[in-house]
Amino acid sequence: MKKNFLAAGLVLAFVSITSAGFAQTTPVVKERQENQQKRIAGGVKSGELTAKETRHLEAREVKIQHDKREAKSDGVVTARERVKLHREQNRASRAIYRQKHDTQTRH
Repeated sequence: MKKNFLAAGLVLAFVSITSAGFAQTTPVVKERQENQQKRIAGGVKSGELTAKETRHLEAREVKIQHDKREAKSDGVVTARERVKLHREQNRASRAIYRQKHDTQTRH
């Protein structure tokens, strides 16, 4: 009987630790941020982005980074926080595309 309780306790502890670990990380957000930074850098290098557009896009990325840190601050990234981060990244991604493909170019 004691072995069953001990085994159940260990399994419960393991599940709690691993689920908390998954909740604290945001690997998809990190990968997307890195990708979007590369896209912005590519736009600057190719001249597709003006200095003003670059500042605006970088400000969006800073806000996403701030929101990510804030979401992780209590140790758990909730589903609502994760949805907010994904929505912000989707909007930033569309903004990068629009700015890179508009008629403005750096001289």
